[in-house]
Amino acid sequence: MFDVQKIREDFPILSREVNGKPLVYLDSGATAQKPQVVIDKIDELHRSCNANIHRGLHRLSEETTEAYEEAREEVRRFIGAASTREIVFTAGATASINTVAYSFAERYLYQGDNVIVTEMEHHSNIVPWQLVCERKGATLRVLPFDDAGRLMIEKLPDLLDERTRIVAVTQASNVLGTCPPLPEIIRMAHAAGVPVLVDGCQGIVHGGVDVTTLDCDFYAFSGHKLYGPTGIGVLYGKEKWLADMPPFMGGGDMVATVSFAGTTYAELPLKFEAGTANYIGAIGLGEAIRYLRSLDLEGAAQHEATLLKRTTDRLSAVDGLRIYGSQPDKCGIVSFTVDGTHPYDVGMILDKMGVAVRTGTHCAEPVMTHYGLTSMVRVSLALYNTLEEIDVLEAAVRRAVRMLR
Repeated sequence: MFDVQKIREDFPILSREVNGKPLVYLDSGATAQKPQVVIDKIDELHRSCNANIHRGLHRLSEETTEAYEEAREEVRRFIGAASTREIVFTAGATASINTVAYSFAERYLYQGDNVIVTEMEHHSNIVPWQLVCERKGATLRVLPFDDAGRLMIEKLPDLLDERTRIVAVTQASNVLGTCPPLPEIIRMAHAAGVPVLVDGCQGIVHGGVDVTTLDCDFYAFSGHKLYGPTGIGVLYGKEKWLADMPPFMGGGDMVATVSFAGTTYAELPLKFEAGTANYIGAIGLGEAIRYLRSLDLEGAAQHEATLLKRTTDRLSAVDGLRIYGSQPDKCGIVSFTVDGTHPYDVGMILDKMGVAVRTGTHCAEPVMTHYGLTSMVRVSLALYNTLEEIDVLEAAVRRAVRMLR
């Protein structure tokens, strides 16, 4: 059986108190807490093995370079990529998506073309495409979702045409928890000759991914949502695309030769890793992945499903509370409002009782606009949460509602 109490012992921050109450951390969708092994690895690197990678022949540089490339292999295995040439380290999912948006658009996007995104995307998978469409004279098309949070993929064929250059879609909505049917979306896009980028920030945490089986063309995720460090992310891209796309940034480590007559670029993936890489973060992410691989991930998924059901059932019983997103295969995210209250006020009162949730637009204003709202309260679950914490959440929400009404 999945032993959540044993798992919790691996996360030191979960033993602290907030406002004199035991911390109930339900904001892992914003950033997940870090296990001790990741904290120790980062501390060890700073203490005993800190040297710039790929640039030195001395022992420290060689050790750090080896650990950095081992982390790349950990990522490759974890997401099922064919080659480490397809694994690019970035500053985060936002940087990964911007890299594709800029470099892909430079090569393939022209005036009169179009890009398709969905209505439920995080801003990081909307704004980069808006920027390149404005710059290149292209059009941004939007695939909508219905009030239940279902992505209306039956409308996708009407949006796809001979001028569509790429489709960008989330693996799991960070507000609604909806997990779109990616295999079907990718098949439809590929049938029209259109590549697909997947924002995997929430999906890789709740269910994982095999990019080869999924057959997506690009996949982006952040380390800090996967129990790893902040400031590190991954861009997976099929080699055929990455090889043909121009670099996103220029600088050290991404070049083969440099002269004033012209520059040639390094082989993949270094072509997209300009400057001093966040090697500490990458190695820390590799350690987080090793930690996850040591767990019963199937048991963790079942545990999170149980948590989601308990959260949905308990909050649905609160008078005047509305949950947004009711798809049967949603991931561990529950966003809600309560009649007669403001989400910010609810969140502040919950914090006084030691319960950490997210309030606001969640960097997904089009979702708020869809429902005529300006903000929601969001509960985002993780493998270290317990059923007892959901009971505390329910009691805290009920108390907040009584106070505010």
